[in-house]
Amino acid sequence: MKLPHKAHVAIVDGEHFMVMQNTGQLFEPKLEGAQKPDLTATNFSAGVKHQDDMGQRNGSTDLNELAHGAAAAEWLNAKAISGELTNLLVIADPKTLGEMRRHYHTELQKRLVGEIDKTVTGEPVSKIEQVIAAA
Repeated sequence: MKLPHKAHVAIVDGEHFMVMQNTGQLFEPKLEGAQKPDLTATNFSAGVKHQDDMGQRNGSTDLNELAHGAAAAEWLNAKAISGELTNLLVIADPKTLGEMRRHYHTELQKRLVGEIDKTVTGEPVSKIEQVIAAA
């Protein structure tokens, strides 16, 4: 995947959120400057579409995790609207990524250079760089 120099990379799952920046070249990402914004999950709108009994019984739906994804999207929206993000790659597990997409502002959508639906939280930075290069 082409990742522009100085592009931001948001790494998200249902509990963790980290933003890094690419200091490398297009096909050789080098991520640095990890920051972990403090999020407050307040948007539980996903509960409307996840009220099925089966999802609740087998534990496949965790509204707190989905609310965390929504909070991450809202934080990214604010940064995109203020102009602090110009290029953004989002890496998130499939369920979180799906929830985040529901909350993307049009300004954030304009700045997206890509999305990768994979869980990489907790992985070393070198592994995340490999995932980006291989995408």
